[in-house]
Amino acid sequence: MMHALLEKLVLLVKKRPLVVDRRISSGYLLGLFVTKLLMACRGVIRLRRRRLAFIGSGVTLKEVGKIEYGPGLVIDQGCFVDALSNDGIRFGTAVSLNKHIIIECTGSLANIGKGLVIGDNVGLGAGCFLGCAGGIEIGSDTIIGNFVSFHSENHNFEDPLQPIRLQGVTRQGIKVGRNCWIGAKVTVLDGAVIEDGCVFAAGAVVAAGVYRKNSIYGGVPAKFIKARVAEEGVA
Repeated sequence: MMHALLEKLVLLVKKRPLVVDRRISSGYLLGLFVTKLLMACRGVIRLRRRRLAFIGSGVTLKEVGKIEYGPGLVIDQGCFVDALSNDGIRFGTAVSLNKHIIIECTGSLANIGKGLVIGDNVGLGAGCFLGCAGGIEIGSDTIIGNFVSFHSENHNFEDPLQPIRLQGVTRQGIKVGRNCWIGAKVTVLDGAVIEDGCVFAAGAVVAAGVYRKNSIYGGVPAKFIKARVAEEGVA
């Protein structure tokens, strides 16, 4: 009974089917249901809107008025989300932020940042960091592994006689296409443009540049490994 009930609730909230493994005990599912119910109550209180969202314990939300979201948003335990920026934060439908994710849209009060846009059905693994000062866009159906970091701003350091902290910053922004898989502990730097369907191996460092669609990359810095689709002809 609990399995069927949970499947109906997932379909209602996330607008997509889920078949729950029948080996999971009803007691486990009941505990999960109670947890999600408490998270939904927090969502109403913390986001101050009627649209359904699930907020875990120990979550910090700043500039809530600049956060827009579709139904089914999950912000799990211990996350820190600061939307202070020009454009704020936009989460699509059924976006999931796993435990202890940090999202900072502004690095300095002297120059507020651009913000963050995440499409539908995007999941971010535990411990991710998103520095959105230069703007970050992540397309729908993309998977972000655990401990991935995005840095959409660079410090200037050309003058060796002046402290780096006083030389200002540059911002190009980061764009990630649809249906990508960014592996665990990948670092994505300012100016990276990742086209649709890309896969990045765990631990890769993604420097500024364009990464062709439906391709696999890995290494430090990330280099092309092979195409996912033969006719792409990437070399």
